[in-house]
Amino acid sequence: MKILGIESSCDETAASIVEDGTRLLSNVVHTQIDIHAEYGGVVPEIAARSHIEVINPVIQRALDDAHHTWDDIDAIAVTYAPGLSGSLLVGTLAARTIAHLKGKPLYPIHHVEAHVYANFITEQAGTLSLALPNRQPEFPMLALIVSGGHSQLALFRDHGDYELLGQTQDDAVGEAFDKVAKMLGLPYPGGPSIARAAELGNAAAYTFPKAKLAGKYDFSFSGLKTAVLRRLQSEVGKDFTFPSHELPALVNDQLRHDFAASFQRIAIETLVSKARLAYDEYQPASVVIAGGVAANQELRRQLREAVPIDIEYAPPSLCTDNAAMIATLGYYETLRKQPVSPFDLEIQPSLSMAPRNIVV
Repeated sequence: MKILGIESSCDETAASIVEDGTRLLSNVVHTQIDIHAEYGGVVPEIAARSHIEVINPVIQRALDDAHHTWDDIDAIAVTYAPGLSGSLLVGTLAARTIAHLKGKPLYPIHHVEAHVYANFITEQAGTLSLALPNRQPEFPMLALIVSGGHSQLALFRDHGDYELLGQTQDDAVGEAFDKVAKMLGLPYPGGPSIARAAELGNAAAYTFPKAKLAGKYDFSFSGLKTAVLRRLQSEVGKDFTFPSHELPALVNDQLRHDFAASFQRIAIETLVSKARLAYDEYQPASVVIAGGVAANQELRRQLREAVPIDIEYAPPSLCTDNAAMIATLGYYETLRKQPVSPFDLEIQPSLSMAPRNIVV
């Protein structure tokens, strides 16, 4: 079964075709990073306008790259939640229109849950050259989901049957990366910028606190972000009233690199320690990481050392927003759910990844 996935939840317009939930046939991503970098973050209206301009060409290219026509497509999967309202509207409207005109079943996909399914892609067409896992994860599966908007630990007992063990109580880890990068004068997006700067810094130069929470699997990164700000203000000879946006002008390269490395160390140690705690309690058969921050090589290294089982990671290009993960989850949704009417599908911009059980 061949599924066309469509993703437009934030600032990437993407389309992909995946066969049987495992084989990647095409993967097209049009990014808006260069546009939003000028503003230091995503501007919703600009993002929506960009999606409108490229959504149709992106979908057509996904078909062309796979050497497929609409006759080859068995169903369409599209992100309907969560995300920016305007961005979601563009993708879902395109999917609803195509589903109606071409007579294809339509499946709404939760973006955060879909990130986990990047780890299920283990094969690819000959025209692609991604470093994919050799095998799919096994259930029960522990998933650490980390991105700009989400930091969650989830235990999957089967497809569609998962339990949220914990989640962030304030800033997501990716958001903290973005904000610290801005303090240091590093470019948007903050995750890759911090990682590059950290390679040149001393991760032991500064020690920052780790949040202590009532929920043992919950996260908090707001305090870490504030601790970095206060220490940085102190290091450049300013007090707490000094504006954060003026700090980059006072930060030299060595300070920037050391702060990046020290912040990254604490942020990742926080994630890994929670994942190891959950591993010890639930003894899953496999562990995966998902979301944009899953591309961080230091996170991959620390987690591999912390967990006593082999971990295979999805390639970085499938960790950031893409439609391959949407199409992959879409396949597994076809096995357990009925499609929705193109006339009834509505976006849900704030829908959390609520616990749910398998539907027979």
